[in-house]
Parts: sequence; C-alpha cells; structure tokens
Amino acid sequence: MKHSSDISRRADITRRDFLRTMAAAGTCLMLRPPSILGASQQSMHTRKIPSTGEEMPAIGLGSWITFNVGFDPVARDTCVQVMKNFFDAGGRIIDSSPMYGSSQDVIGYGLAQLNHPDRLFSADKVWTYSDGNGPSQIAESRQKWNVPEFDLLQVHNLLSWQAHLELLFEMKKKGRLRYVGITTSHGRRHDDFEQIMRRHPLDFVQFSYNVVNREAEERLLPLAKDRGIAVIINRPFRQSELIDFVKRHPLPEWASEIDCDNWAQILLKFIISHPAVTCAIPATRQVTHVRENMGALHGRLPDENMRRRIVRHVEKL
Repeated sequence: MKHSSDISRRADITRRDFLRTMAAAGTCLMLRPPSILGASQQSMHTRKIPSTGEEMPAIGLGSWITFNVGFDPVARDTCVQVMKNFFDAGGRIIDSSPMYGSSQDVIGYGLAQLNHPDRLFSADKVWTYSDGNGPSQIAESRQKWNVPEFDLLQVHNLLSWQAHLELLFEMKKKGRLRYVGITTSHGRRHDDFEQIMRRHPLDFVQFSYNVVNREAEERLLPLAKDRGIAVIINRPFRQSELIDFVKRHPLPEWASEIDCDNWAQILLKFIISHPAVTCAIPATRQVTHVRENMGALHGRLPDENMRRRIVRHVEKL
C-alpha cells in the first residue's frame, strides 16, 4: 500500500515534469520561424504599393451596383456579411464612388456594424463636373463612409480631371490623403489616361482588364510598371457577364495546377498574376461569391504559359 507522502511526492514530480515540458514547448514556439507561425498569412498573395512599399492583398472589394441597395434592411445586412467575410479572409481595400448610388452609405453602415476594422483601406472617387464642388463632395463621401480621412481618392473617369487632380495633390501635401489616383473603365480614353500617367506623380491608376479584354496589356500596364504606379483592376468579370458565361462550362482539368476550385479564382488569378497589377476589385452581394473570390489569394499563380493557356481556353468556349 502506497503512503500518502509517496503519492504526494510523485504527484509533485509529475507536475514539475508537466510544467517543464510546457515551458520547453513554449520556448520552441517562440523560437519557431515566422514562416511556420504565420504560414496562412504569409501564403497570401500581396503586392507592394510602389510609391510607399505598403503591402496590399491582391484581391479587393468593389461596390458598383452590388452595394446600391438603398435602405432595404435585408440587402444591407447581406452586404455587411459580404464585408465581414472579406475582412475575415484578409481583405483590405474597398472601392466606391459618389456615382454608385447608395453604395457609400451601405459601406458606412457595414463598417459601423463591424466596429470599423483597422485593416480597412478606403478608396473612393471625385465625380463632379464642377471644379469647385470637389471639396464638398469629398466631405460628403467621407461622412457617408464615416472615416476620418480616405486612404485613396481617385478622379473618376477623368471627369474634370485637371482641377480635381490638383485638389487631391494638395490634400496629400497637407496630410489629409495618403494616395492619389485616376480611373477609367470599359477601355475608354486610354490615350488621355496614358498622357496623365506620364505627366503626373500618381500613386494609383484604375482601369478595366480581364481575360477577354486585354487592351491594357499593350500600353497601360507596362507604363504603370515603368512609372512605379499601383494598378487597381475593375470589371474583372465584366460585370458578371464573363463569369456567368464561363460557369456554364466545366472547370478545366488544369485548374488544379494553379490551385483553383472554381472559375472565379481562375479569372482572378489570371489578372493578379500580371506583374504590373496590384489588386483586382470584384464586386458582389453574395457571401459565397466573396469567399470564392478571396480564395484566389492563395495557392499557385499561373506563369506565362498558363496565362496563355487560360486565354486560349476561354476564347474556345
């Protein structure tokens, strides 16, 4: 029969061994390389903003049409869930415009519901014919978002771009804005766009580019890379027309070679694999879609041969 003192002593030894083991495990964990500790974060595809070196996830969130839901409470709360899943998956940049109906209000509502996530990179635009209305429009947009200042402001579709660009550069100089950019879409005004890129110290440009609309490969993308300008890609799915079309066809067998589980990831990886692209901003109002889109931040990206293969495959569908 064991004496109580023996049992107590043995229990003390067991406790000491346990604590020693846990301490060693903690030391190992502390010494473990960051690549192991943060493997999931480190495997995310990010790009540096050339003018500052700030890291940006290669997939963002657009709000054109999808967030223009007015005051419909169900639709608004659905947008909040899209934003939540976007941030949970590592997203940062949300892009909007005064042109997008109630989208700015819905974003502001969503940010409030989510306690204003620190990782937000707020991108909005100036869109007014009147040169003098730029400041008041920016102030109204900021109020709708309910942010202290915007990270990025862009002259939307080059509307009155001379005056608005001067305003944005002045705001940046005074510390009221971090980045300045210009936008276009649908392949419009590329000649004007190129000249502005050459003449002004832009931080960002935004234009359309996808697997079937590749005009930007000729001049705008190479110029952005040469000039050290970050590139945001809009209309990656051609406002759902492209994604709806390819989804009617089976996922190609080679999709696994670039770790794609769906067509959205193939189309997005084609875009973000271009060396000049900083991020793409697909817009959606469906949680399942934002999860699919954010999956493009992980896994292998297509090389040049695979990019050509994707183009050929889509063109034959």
